[in-house]
Amino acid sequence: QVQLVESGGGVVQAGGSLRLSCADSGRTFSGYAMGWFRQAPGKERWFVAGISYIGGTTYYADSVKGRFTISRDNANNTLYLQMSSLKPEDTAVYYCAATRTSYSRISREYPYWGQGTQVTVSS
Repeated sequence: QVQLVESGGGVVQAGGSLRLSCADSGRTFSGYAMGWFRQAPGKERWFVAGISYIGGTTYYADSVKGRFTISRDNANNTLYLQMSSLKPEDTAVYYCAATRTSYSRISREYPYWGQGTQVTVSS
């Protein structure tokens, strides 16, 4: 079973960087493709970035491409999201999620979710 816990959120000025982490306390991390989603107040949860089981394939929302990098460390059951050149519009709660479906950008295809971590970018 996948049990996900995010960390690394906080308050940062526009143009700054943050690295989010998502740790899986289960024993099946490498058996799942992983994704990051975000949800701003009053808005739907949107796909941010995804990564394949081993990490050979990554894919991003257009709004973060070139600024965010998703990666994973299967030996340590951890997923990362390196965020750079942050903008106020990146402010949201960020969630990591796990799926058996490869290359999915659809939240309902991810059955396992963390509790979320708040990222606030000030202008």
